[in-house]
Amino acid sequence: MNSTKKNSKEKKITFANGANRGGVLGTEIVLPENYSPNDQEEFMNDNQLEFFRQKLLNWKSELLEEAMDTKDNLSSEGLQRPDIADRAQVESNASIQLRTRDRERKLISKIDSALRRIDLKTYGYCEDTGEPIGLGRLKARPIASLSVQAQERHEKNERIHKDE
Repeated sequence: MNSTKKNSKEKKITFANGANRGGVLGTEIVLPENYSPNDQEEFMNDNQLEFFRQKLLNWKSELLEEAMDTKDNLSSEGLQRPDIADRAQVESNASIQLRTRDRERKLISKIDSALRRIDLKTYGYCEDTGEPIGLGRLKARPIASLSVQAQERHEKNERIHKDE
């Protein structure tokens, strides 16, 4: 995605293929600078969808950058240390970094799923009930696909079936 400033109050969004999220060529989504979705506007209008798209893409970009940094660090560090305590510390640090990156890999998958829901215009609605998830929850957890109530039911069912 290419992003250029239109003026000090607006941000002009143009996708690399010239399309907006609906696939119509030449259409642009313009978000006011410092835009934040609020309850006074229509739920999941074009501006809100674009706001969350940018938020998710930025988050994904940060995660991928961290993954590259980890890869570079692990490649340059090397595990060959003469002192066994030093080697154990390096291996322990590498293990922690790899577990963190694995969790982030799963998170990237959830981000991609949320981006697909934006493309389908189903983003922001609970996958169980079809009800709006709510802006507060989406701002705090933009990958959310369930409302708070549906998530609580899901977690309760997991705990019940976990013991079986």
